[in-house]
Amino acid sequence: MDTSTPLTPRVLTDAELVCVAIAQVLLRCDDERRRLRLAPARIGHLFPRLPCQSEYNRHLRALGPTMSQVALGLARQIPTWHEKSRLMDGTAVRCGASRVTVDRSQMDEIAAYGRGTSHHAFYWGAELMLITTAEAVVTAFRLANPKELDERKQALHLLHVHPIADGSCPVVCDKGFAGAGIEKAAAKLGHVLIRPQRDDEPTSKVKVFPAWLRQRIEAIIGTLKNQLGFERHNARTTEGLWARLSQHILALNTAVWHNWLIDAPVKRSLIAYDSQ
Repeated sequence: MDTSTPLTPRVLTDAELVCVAIAQVLLRCDDERRRLRLAPARIGHLFPRLPCQSEYNRHLRALGPTMSQVALGLARQIPTWHEKSRLMDGTAVRCGASRVTVDRSQMDEIAAYGRGTSHHAFYWGAELMLITTAEAVVTAFRLANPKELDERKQALHLLHVHPIADGSCPVVCDKGFAGAGIEKAAAKLGHVLIRPQRDDEPTSKVKVFPAWLRQRIEAIIGTLKNQLGFERHNARTTEGLWARLSQHILALNTAVWHNWLIDAPVKRSLIAYDSQ
């Protein structure tokens, strides 16, 4: 029997569940049980019938690939897609803090022990690579096992697989992406990597490095992990982790898209969406 096909009709359609999932992220409710208890009072006028927590989780995991495609498709509808620059950085996604969690987890294919270079700390989890515009629109992303691929290989694979812009564009990154191999491979794809000078390099190829753009990508990662709550994803399977990542990135891109639609002064501001 195909367990992926429900025996009874689902309470919500795929489109309706995506809307509920976006609302969950923007309202900053990480606990799904609590969210579904409060949902009738907050969005009950839009969705009179809501699924139970287990059905919601199953449906959400099944829609993980769909939400990632919608998020990247929505990025193309935002005016900043046509900007001729991109930001790129990687960050650790912690998936467990105890040996018992590691042993019982079903995330062996994506999670492993790694070291976060920005915080100089070891962790057990996955590595998230992001490519965004300056206004927090995520144009490409992927998860990788930190033991199998380092940041440079992850970035190169991401540039190969996903079109990050309509044409060639410079990509602002940090010193971790230094290397003749990745720079040459990225140049063949039409993307020039702009990074700060390393201490062991005699001369700098970039006279003035846009440090404020590096701070911007750090702020975008902070928004995704802390403000939107992806740091508290509570996933225990690879499919669940990917679904929650796609859910949060779709919510971020949706908020930026809507801010452009209503001509909000700050396009990446999320304050208007978290009212309780």
